Amino acid sequence: MILSYRTLLLPLSLLAAVLASPQISWNPCNETEFPSAIPNDCGTLEVPLDYTDPESKPLALELLRVPALVRPSNGSILFNFGGPGEAARGTLSGYGPIFQQLTGGQYDLVAFDPRGTGNTLLFSCYTNELDILTYMLERNPANVSDTTLGRVWARGDVNANACLQNANETISLLSSTFVARDLISVVDALGEDELLRYWGTSYGTTLGATVASMFPGRIDKMVLDGVQNPHEYYNGVADIEKWTDSDKVFSGLFTTCIDAGERCPLNTLNQTAEELEQSVWDLIDDIKYYPISFGDFIFGYSELKGAIAQAFYAISAWPILAEQLTVLLNGTAEDHPELFNTGGAASQVATSTTIQSLAGIHCVDRKVRASFDEFSAAMEELYDTSRSYGDLTSALTADCAQWKVDPREPYEGNLHNIEVESPVLIIGNTWDSQTSIVSARNISASFPDSEVLQVHGYGHGSISIPSVCTVKEVSTYWTTGKLPESGRVCKDTARPYMNETWAGVLEELGAR
Repeated sequence: MILSYRTLLLPLSLLAAVLASPQISWNPCNETEFPSAIPNDCGTLEVPLDYTDPESKPLALELLRVPALVRPSNGSILFNFGGPGEAARGTLSGYGPIFQQLTGGQYDLVAFDPRGTGNTLLFSCYTNELDILTYMLERNPANVSDTTLGRVWARGDVNANACLQNANETISLLSSTFVARDLISVVDALGEDELLRYWGTSYGTTLGATVASMFPGRIDKMVLDGVQNPHEYYNGVADIEKWTDSDKVFSGLFTTCIDAGERCPLNTLNQTAEELEQSVWDLIDDIKYYPISFGDFIFGYSELKGAIAQAFYAISAWPILAEQLTVLLNGTAEDHPELFNTGGAASQVATSTTIQSLAGIHCVDRKVRASFDEFSAAMEELYDTSRSYGDLTSALTADCAQWKVDPREPYEGNLHNIEVESPVLIIGNTWDSQTSIVSARNISASFPDSEVLQVHGYGHGSISIPSVCTVKEVSTYWTTGKLPESGRVCKDTARPYMNETWAGVLEELGAR
């Protein structure tokens, strides 16, 4: 380990702890597990399973590193891609070449699968596949019928009891406070300058605000990208502000379709953008009563709302959604089952791991418990905020409102006026269905001297919107510490339905 000036100023007891920090042994990743156009290194690090217990047994974190283009590197940037419940190594591996350009190529890029994800401290609240399948099949949007809301609430109590009975010990160890401590443990093990450089997306922004408030003196540069409101995350009955722009994205599916001409399949219906949007709303209402059967599976309201919401994440998914909507509207869906097959029971069981992780992490962090009347009022507010997305969040909201597992270390900090070493860069997209630009501006108020970079396009997080401007502004921040000018807006380089990707951006930048 090379000792920095900062390290040498530590008290002797802390210096000894730093010197004793375990180091990470890096080896080439398995290319089958993490396919990538560039080399990746994999490693493990043992951290305390329970930071509140001095005698805690270790937990092995699995890490992936994308080496810097320039050697020696300027240190490491740690990533969290959100969820909560999403593993991080595969995402960093897949997007490594893009993040190398976004960070200036001078840093090693590091991610680990957080607690409750990947292979790290996995759990299940149910002990057999039938119960898991039932759990998944009953996670319906609350507007499926006029009786669904009550059933969603009752099912939330069942889920909360199952998690208390079958996964209490594990779930209590998943809190964001522990993941924040894991981040600092990784920083210590890297043996660089004892400072965390961090890029968090979606829930990763709540984690970023959490670690910054817990360890303000340990934070160097930080990017919060696609911002979730951390105050609602911890203290709300529901996450509401997140969905502020979802209906604008829904409308954008159709306005940009008209602009794309024959590249958008919906244009074969010869309708205006407003007519297309109304036709799809009518379709959403009709399919409640007349779902479509495809031999061994059914495509109805829940599946259609889910397909639309999934496509909201990135414009790369809009063409296939447009194909689905086109054949549904012209009455030929039965002739195209390949567009609608949801994978059946096996797919539901596989997906349940991520869904249970989301509930386990979010609900153990959330401090608020609620009555049915409070839950119902929150759902009404969600419906008013987003017609397209509001009812899709009902199951998670019901789970958390009745949760029965407490974290070993609840977050008790202050998310206001967080003073860190360097100004924070905050990124928000103009039309982000999952995290609104409003939240980006709100969290900026918590970080003195921070700036919001607005990316003008559709998608969740800046990585969903290929943009030369974004690469230039964000890489400048990482290499020089210079923030964009106040009010800076970066235009998208890729437009919906035009088959424009990050590959074109990297080529324009002359990336190697």
